[in-house]
Amino acid sequence: MDIYEKLEILTSAAKYDVACTSSGSDRSGQKGTMGSAVGCGICHSFAADGRCISLLKVLMSNACIYDCQYCSNRRSNDVPRATFTADELADLTINFYKRNYIEGLFLSSGVIKNPDYTMEQMIRTVDIIRTKYRFSGYIHAKAIPGADQALIDQMGMLVDRMSVNLELPSEKSLNILAPDKPKSAILKPMGLIRDRITENKYELAVYKKPPKFAPAGQSTQMIIGATPDTDLQIVRLSESLYKKYSLKRVFYSAYVPVGTHALLPRDVPPPLLREHRLYQADWLLRFYGFKADEILDEQCPTLDPFLDPKCNWAVRHLERFPIEINKADISELLRVPGIGTTGAQRIIAARRTTKLNFDHLKKLNIVLKRAVYFITCDGKYHPAVKFDFSFIYQNLTADTRRSPGSGLVPGEVRQMSLFDRHLPTIADNVKSLTGQL
Repeated sequence: MDIYEKLEILTSAAKYDVACTSSGSDRSGQKGTMGSAVGCGICHSFAADGRCISLLKVLMSNACIYDCQYCSNRRSNDVPRATFTADELADLTINFYKRNYIEGLFLSSGVIKNPDYTMEQMIRTVDIIRTKYRFSGYIHAKAIPGADQALIDQMGMLVDRMSVNLELPSEKSLNILAPDKPKSAILKPMGLIRDRITENKYELAVYKKPPKFAPAGQSTQMIIGATPDTDLQIVRLSESLYKKYSLKRVFYSAYVPVGTHALLPRDVPPPLLREHRLYQADWLLRFYGFKADEILDEQCPTLDPFLDPKCNWAVRHLERFPIEINKADISELLRVPGIGTTGAQRIIAARRTTKLNFDHLKKLNIVLKRAVYFITCDGKYHPAVKFDFSFIYQNLTADTRRSPGSGLVPGEVRQMSLFDRHLPTIADNVKSLTGQL
């Protein structure tokens, strides 16, 4: 098997790992055009300064000793298998970099032989890239659950970010669908990475130029829709992971039906809208000061498909509104749908020199389409607004409700489709998850 055949297999096998912003495209360059977007696992991430960087997203191997039922690379699945040597993958990465295809590497792997052996091969690959080729670009690597602490420590000194996939939201589901991966084996390396990052911060403060351990932090991934876990359970778990393990990101992956286990959903599209809502809820946890039990509760454990989580919270807590835009502090402003962190700062700055009205807010790029129902300007509501639950909910959900004659059941929510002339295939659904549309 030549290098390009291995590349096709192992970049395709890596597309289900969503710990990057997007995955590759299939569009090649053509005569008379500029650029190309080859389908060999080019994905994107963001640097600490906000730059979007292109990464080669690839597995070391898609051979795996485990039989996780939700995974396309499981031992019992009949798929083509391939494994890179450390030299092959290092050379490939550097050649892609020299051709300006990529700016870095995202490296994961199936478990070959055992976790320690797999980590050793990944470390050897990254070490060649760093030492032989003196590459200083961004590298994100997966830590293999069950690997020795010394190997995790060694990998952390070579890469910018590490991650350990939590896989499923509950231990019960994990025991049924992935009996080879106990929850403790996943959480242990997460704790080790957290502790080493904390120790490294102390070393950086005391010593002149100590080596950095995973300076971009760690992240994890959860598969959504493969198990009956509720949105409330998932959001609570994410909140706990952020607090306990100081994660930079929790990634959510809508389950693509690739398994045959009786407990897994079949013949259903990936829950992309649910995934989108969870990312919005995650944003509220990280940047807007919300707690999981504010976003959802036992009486309402599911995110509203018609409303984003912030709007959903606001309409369920109308007793907190309206707020006066010229007097509210920044924490109150951040609770208003349509006002983000930048918008709140602009409002605070602008009202130092003038009393704001709705026209001012429009010029400040506040999303009045949502915010107008929850605010007053100089004690006055917007003329077109009625402060009533039914009125607000109907108007906020107008765009997501189906119009008459659409052919859908009344009230049904469906993800917008780019496939007007035919129903999306499984390949289309996979591409919509991996950014290849």
